[in-house]
Amino acid sequence: MKRIPYLILSLVIIVADAWTKWLVSSRIDLHESIPLIPDFLQLVHVRNTGAAFGIGANADSRIVPLLLNLGAIGVFFVVVAYAFRAAVTDRVLQTGLHLILGGAIGNLIDRFRLGYVVDFVDVFVKSHHWPAFNVADSAICVGIALLFLDMRKKPDSNDVTAAETAS
Repeated sequence: MKRIPYLILSLVIIVADAWTKWLVSSRIDLHESIPLIPDFLQLVHVRNTGAAFGIGANADSRIVPLLLNLGAIGVFFVVVAYAFRAAVTDRVLQTGLHLILGGAIGNLIDRFRLGYVVDFVDVFVKSHHWPAFNVADSAICVGIALLFLDMRKKPDSNDVTAAETAS
C-alpha cells in the first residue's frame, strides 16, 4: 500500500507523456515548429526512431529498433526489481526509480505502437540545438538525477567498512 503513490507517479508520467504526444501529433505538422521563447525554446514535431536524443536514428538496420525495445524492456525489469527491493521509505530513490519507470514505459509504448517516439521540446541557443525531447525523456533525466542525489547522500559501504577496520 505504501508503494501506491510511487506507482501513481509512474502512471501520471505515462498519461502526461501520451497526452502531450497526442496533442503535438494532432496539432503540429511533422517538422513544423512553433516558437515559445524566441531564440531559446520552441515546440516541434519530430519522430525519433533512435535512442535517447536521436542516437542511432539514422541507422539503416532492422536490428536497431529491436535492440532499443529489448533495452527498454530490460530497463523496465531492472527498475521494477530495484524499486521493490529498496526501502519504500527511501523517498528520493523511489521517486527517481518511478520517474524512470514511467518515462521508459511511455517511450516503449510509442516504439511498439508507432515504431518511433514523438519528440517535441526543442531547446536551442542560436544555431546550437539540444536534441528534441518529450515528457518521458524529461522524467527519465530527472529520475536519473534523483538516483545520483540519493547515491551522494548515502555513505559508501567501503568507507564504513574501512572506518570499522581502523578502529
